Amino acid sequence: MASSRRKFLKQSVASAGLLAIPYVWTNRRLGAQEANSRPRIAAIGVGGSRGRYNQGGAIARRAARFGEMVAVCDVDDLHTAEFNNTFQNKLRTYRDYRELLEKEKPDVVTIGTPDHWHVPIAIAALRAGCDVYCEKPLTLTIAEGFAIRKAVEETGRVFQVGTQQRSQDELRFLKAIALVQSGRLGKNVKAYVAIGGGPTGGPFPVETPPEDLDWDFWVGPAPAVDYCEPRRREFRWFFEYSGGKMTDWGAHHVDIAQWALGCDHTGPVKVKGTGKFTPLVPDSFNWKAFLDGEITLPNGFNTATEFSVDLVFANGAVINVNHEVKRDDGTAFENGILFEGDEGRIFVNRGRLTGKPVEDLTEAEQKDLMEQVIKLYKGKEPGDHMRNFFECIQTREQPISDVATHHRTMTSCHLCNIALMLGRELSWDPDKEQFVGDEQATALMSRAQRSKYLAEKA
Repeated sequence: MASSRRKFLKQSVASAGLLAIPYVWTNRRLGAQEANSRPRIAAIGVGGSRGRYNQGGAIARRAARFGEMVAVCDVDDLHTAEFNNTFQNKLRTYRDYRELLEKEKPDVVTIGTPDHWHVPIAIAALRAGCDVYCEKPLTLTIAEGFAIRKAVEETGRVFQVGTQQRSQDELRFLKAIALVQSGRLGKNVKAYVAIGGGPTGGPFPVETPPEDLDWDFWVGPAPAVDYCEPRRREFRWFFEYSGGKMTDWGAHHVDIAQWALGCDHTGPVKVKGTGKFTPLVPDSFNWKAFLDGEITLPNGFNTATEFSVDLVFANGAVINVNHEVKRDDGTAFENGILFEGDEGRIFVNRGRLTGKPVEDLTEAEQKDLMEQVIKLYKGKEPGDHMRNFFECIQTREQPISDVATHHRTMTSCHLCNIALMLGRELSWDPDKEQFVGDEQATALMSRAQRSKYLAEKA
């Protein structure tokens, strides 16, 4: 391990750990299966030419480096065919994830569906004995976070969330976390998280769904609605299926900010801010009735377009989540994280890590920083998020993007959205994980679901 680590420190970060590695499969659940066989993988939700924002096919193909892809499931037959074609059409195909889990009994499942399907399918897969890699954002509601965390604890399966900034992007985010936690920015560090504004659009005309798409199954647990192409291609901007930019980029950047500030295993005590929704949302709107399917909005985007929300933690940390951060000195950015303390500041996104505390690092300090990065990564060599998942399948450890911390990240993102919906400050108890004396906010922690496509135990 020491020799490997020294080699890693000498190599460029960009090339670390990107090669597929052979695995000796020793899953006790399979009993008679040969020890040298590779894990059997099934992909549920793979996107394609009709699903621009669905990255399920990409994550499943990354997983296939470490095992044998045996089956694919998607409610769109075109997506299934496109994915299967990349495996010489050798995969068994399904429309219903429940049938796949029952017949295939895979060792590993990747989930790349739209957000509102993540937790129902993940729980079904966990209870079927699968280890799971699920695209972010993991949850649609705070209550779903409770359910998936409990399912992982009860089943003991390995679960990785697709927040790859914890592993990749030339380790910029891990380095930023290490710099903040080392004290190089001084005390009273505040994080400014910029995730870009949400789009406006609609009302859109109702259309006839494609013949090879099961639209009602795609809608699944969400309220029944007629088909229109933007609902599927741009599902992130509909609260019925996602949470807008707050849960899209917020799932990445809020996650890093909370980790850096030591808040990744807790939550805020106060949430306050302002924002705007698309013109299709009236003032003083009854969000609970809408999300439960009791009332409707015009057929268009309905998530927040502009916002500035502060998450205030018990340890004094503050994370500002904004569509665009503008500082008094003229600094402005739409995507990334600015960490600012008493003695300095750094900025990080997927393209750069900058700031005087970075530029002033000596060669010896840079080496020490990389050692701190490895400690953050639980003593493993970072660089490949999917590889980390499969390594943990072998060791039966939880991977770097575990359910517990991601649930805390998503809770913060959902709290931001709820504060915007209600238009007022909220108090949150991070230990009990509940609102303090606020029935209206509590009602928005969960929502009604259609059950016809859910697994019996989900």
